[in-house]
Amino acid sequence: MAVTRAPQPVATTPAPLPVRTRLAHPALLLAGILLVALNMRACLAAVSPMVAEIQRTFGLSSTASGLITTVPVLFQGVGAPLTPRLTRRFGAERVVLGAVLVLGAGVLLRVLPSVFALYAGCVVIGVAIAVLNVSMPGLVKREFPDRAATMTGVYSTTMLVGATLAAGTSVPLEHALGGGWRASLGAWSLLALVAAVAWLPQVLRSRQEKAAVAAAAQPGKPIENLWKSPLAWQISLFMGISSLLVYTLVAWMPTILADHGMDRGQAGLVFAFSNLVQVAGAFLVPLLAGRMTSQRALAVTMAALNGLGIALLLVAPVSGAWVSAAILGVAQGGSLGLGLAFIVLRTGTAAGAAQLGGMSQAIGYLVAAAGPVGAGALHQLTGGWEATLVLMLVLVAVVGAAGLGAGRNRTL
Repeated sequence: MAVTRAPQPVATTPAPLPVRTRLAHPALLLAGILLVALNMRACLAAVSPMVAEIQRTFGLSSTASGLITTVPVLFQGVGAPLTPRLTRRFGAERVVLGAVLVLGAGVLLRVLPSVFALYAGCVVIGVAIAVLNVSMPGLVKREFPDRAATMTGVYSTTMLVGATLAAGTSVPLEHALGGGWRASLGAWSLLALVAAVAWLPQVLRSRQEKAAVAAAAQPGKPIENLWKSPLAWQISLFMGISSLLVYTLVAWMPTILADHGMDRGQAGLVFAFSNLVQVAGAFLVPLLAGRMTSQRALAVTMAALNGLGIALLLVAPVSGAWVSAAILGVAQGGSLGLGLAFIVLRTGTAAGAAQLGGMSQAIGYLVAAAGPVGAGALHQLTGGWEATLVLMLVLVAVVGAAGLGAGRNRTL
């Protein structure tokens, strides 16, 4: 597995296609990317405030209810390795369009009056998001070769904005539409339809410029022996364990605060504040990463902030809640943005970015899916949250070590 020093990422990516039609206007491309990104977390975040109602509707146990949020994460890991093959065969533009439409179909499937449809919809949503997760870094690398890190910050921020809006508007939508949780969750299929319409010009452009795209669609050979590369594994572990920490706290942070005596309403506000702060971290950290030759210090800083926020939850869960939420928001949003930036910074071509994205996100989401379930099981075994938080601190050290390797000035 060849790993080379990268003084500045050499532009082995083919030059951007000439603007021959209005369909190739950069504003249309940017609008399409942002609308697609809005969908990539919204339908997951929208379901969280509705889990109790879904549980009552179908008479589900707590474990079965937890699967509503765990299954999509698990199938993001399962679907990620398939995406590079799809993009090579059909082209990134058509794959993204198909994934957005499938995502909208999964949202509708999830609200049908059947437990089977509920979980089948969760599977479809997870696979569709996996395809988008892996496709987008390659597209960004290809279309913005000189601003890949900056654009990574833009679309990762947009993902979190979509999640924040969805979590905050699910209950108001339920009241406004008058159709219960099904109407509220089903409404998010409209956002997928809007994104598909906005992305359609990119598919039409790729057809119009078929000859040019055919020449540009061979952006270098696939990375050989990727799964044997220490650098690829370091990036994958950084993303995977960072995601595990995020999903564990998404599932349990309000409960941890409430179990230590905080009012449940206030615990929800603290959690919402932490999610809001993530937006700033997801935007700023990739911008900083793109201006650095090595991102090792940045990776260790994100790990240290994660550790500090978790330690505050351990020693002062109520009195330090707001400070902990702010620190964790920066660390979690920043870790997401940095993990995605590593994909474009550590590869020289769009094909390489898609290939590394498939590996790192397959490992990442399979690892992340174990977080909420494992934390709940450990809490049930010990009767408290201390063991869970201590284990998370140990994992923070692993993230820091992986970040030291992933942040080196190397390319695959």
